[in-house]
Amino acid sequence: MMKTILRCTLAFIIFTFTPVVTSYADILPNEDDDTSSAKIVIANRGSGSISIIDTLTDTLLDTVALPTGLNFPEPMYVVHISKANRVFVGDRANNRVVIFDDEDFSIEGSVSTGNGVFHMWADPGEHQLWVNNDIDNTATVIDPITLAVVNTVIMPQDLVQHGGKPHDVILDPTGDFAYITMLGVQGPSDYVIKFSTKTFQEVARAEVGKDPHVALSRRNKLLYVPCQNSDAVYVLTREDLSVETIIPVPGAHGAGMLRSGKTFYTTNLPGGGIDGLVSIDTNNNEVIHRPVTTPYPVPHNIAMTQNGHKLYITHSGASADKLTVYRVDKSTRLPEFFSEVTVGKNPFGLAFVR
Repeated sequence: MMKTILRCTLAFIIFTFTPVVTSYADILPNEDDDTSSAKIVIANRGSGSISIIDTLTDTLLDTVALPTGLNFPEPMYVVHISKANRVFVGDRANNRVVIFDDEDFSIEGSVSTGNGVFHMWADPGEHQLWVNNDIDNTATVIDPITLAVVNTVIMPQDLVQHGGKPHDVILDPTGDFAYITMLGVQGPSDYVIKFSTKTFQEVARAEVGKDPHVALSRRNKLLYVPCQNSDAVYVLTREDLSVETIIPVPGAHGAGMLRSGKTFYTTNLPGGGIDGLVSIDTNNNEVIHRPVTTPYPVPHNIAMTQNGHKLYITHSGASADKLTVYRVDKSTRLPEFFSEVTVGKNPFGLAFVR
């Protein structure tokens, strides 16, 4: 009888207890598994450093300088390789990729690349890291585990002869193909080139708008190509790069999407912040409602937490030093400005690190 009374009393206490908010973390929406020890790492192109942001509190944890080289470091883009517990940062000024431990951000070393390091990306299986070099007109392919250079991929010479330079890059969910944008080509179009990651040969190409970037997800077999100087997002079929549709978006530049992405996000880089963040439904490839105005101009690159509840944007420029943070509504998938963080000068590429 006494045990029964105790059980009932305990049950009453448990079900009538109201938790008290005791910290900033308690008032945040549930971030599932994305909050504990997760970070956003930003390459500060003008400061020669990376900024490390806590995704739970959206505060600056640390600023770490890249190692000295022949020239003052110029960090460009960031890729996290979880299997190796490493963060890779491209250093344009010193023709290398610098490698950091993803826990304490100690420097593990570097890998030499071609001249003109720009965008870089790894396949989901983390077997290859592709680094575009827009001075040499090549891509350096690195094994992120052994740190060996697997291959140096030469860009199509017919496009190079007409001013084309490799810019953005992404690898498909299977890791079988890499897609590289080439900009600066003479004429009304720039290009997307599809390469085999086994033979490193071109297997397809497509004409797109000017100044293209690129994104994709596992959700469909499409490629999303924001083209800033053509005010459009080209949607291509990944198999043969045929054009599925073209979505009008002013100044479309940045490319952000989860691997399971129901929504593609792009930034209106030249728009001064007005309608600076645009959301596109990948079911019907249409813009969702009204774009979001960003509080700072030059909204550039995008990263998201793994569950898609938060979105981060770097605002670039010689004197710029801001990262803006957005909460993403779970049902509408629309972002809303939430906070900002001061980082290094000219924040450029960024990545979620878990």
